[in-house]
Amino acid sequence: SGGRMILGVASGDRPEEYPALNMDYESRGERFRDSMAYMRACFGDWPQLVNTQGVLNGRLDMLPKPTAGQIPMLITGGCQQSPEWGAKHADGWITYPRSAAVQGQMVSDYRRRVLDAGEPAKPVMQSLYIDLMEKPDAPTRPIHLGFASGTTYLLEYLQQVESLGVNHVSLNLRFCNRGVEDVLHHLASDILPHFKPTS
Repeated sequence: SGGRMILGVASGDRPEEYPALNMDYESRGERFRDSMAYMRACFGDWPQLVNTQGVLNGRLDMLPKPTAGQIPMLITGGCQQSPEWGAKHADGWITYPRSAAVQGQMVSDYRRRVLDAGEPAKPVMQSLYIDLMEKPDAPTRPIHLGFASGTTYLLEYLQQVESLGVNHVSLNLRFCNRGVEDVLHHLASDILPHFKPTS
C-alpha cells in the first residue's frame, strides 16, 4: 500500500468472546489504553515501556517501521474511554450511521473536544451498510446499520454526511444482493466522481 494504512481500534463489546482468550470483560477499557500505548511505543526505535501488555526493555526492536512514523489509529465507537480521552489520544474517530441531526451534533461535539485538547484537526469516519439497487431511483428501505437504495439516494446521503463534517464513509457490501463487481463499477462511475480528493 506504500504506507497508506489506517488502523481502526476497538475494545470489543461481545462478552462471550472474552473467555475464549482468557480475558476479563470488565477490564477491557484499561487494556485498550495500554494496548494503544504499547503499539505506539513499538512504532519508535528500540522501545521502552512497562504496562499490562508487557515489557519493552529497549533491547528489542520491531521492524519494519511505519513509513509515516506511526500508523494512524482511529477509535471505533467509544472503547470504554471518556470522549475527552478519545479526542486527545486517538488520531481520529470511527462512528456509526445516525440521523442527520444527531450525527451532525456528535461530529460537532467531537471536533470541539479535539480543539479543547489542543490537538490538530482529526478525521471522522463513518461505516455504512448498503444494498445498491440496479435502478438509480429505486426506493429506499432501511437495513442493518444502513439502507438499500439506488445511486441517486446514496449520493444524496453521502453529500449530506459530508456537509455534517464526516470525512470518510466506509461502505460495507455484506448485505448486497447484487454481484460485488457490478456494485463497485456503479460506485466508481456514479458516485466517486462527485467527491474530489483534497490535497
